[in-house]
Amino acid sequence: MTYYQKRFKQAESDSKGKNKYSAKGTEYNGKWYHSKKEARYAEQLDWMLKAGEIQSWKGQHKIELKVNGQHITNYYMDFIVTDKHGGIEFHEVKGFETSLWQIKWRLLEATLDEVCKGAKMVLIK
Repeated sequence: MTYYQKRFKQAESDSKGKNKYSAKGTEYNGKWYHSKKEARYAEQLDWMLKAGEIQSWKGQHKIELKVNGQHITNYYMDFIVTDKHGGIEFHEVKGFETSLWQIKWRLLEATLDEVCKGAKMVLIK
């Protein structure tokens, strides 16, 4: 093993379980969320559900992003919410915006009707 391979392996093992943006994973209601902010939003959605403001919600939903039928990438939406009228909303809880996230977000915006006709995108900061 070369010097650089050893350094890479050491750096990789040192960073296990750590989030590079200092977000602290949090458990809420038996489920694990990537950040405290996400967990708090899940709790808020539960209250909205109990109040009858929404019909349902689901966390961490995989969305395949395709252009001209060709798979480009996957986007993992934080929450899919069904409003009280049956409309679908994609909710993303965001702290730090990376350039990769911005590209994927714009790609989802551009292909939203193909992914889910009539859906809305909601960004929670």
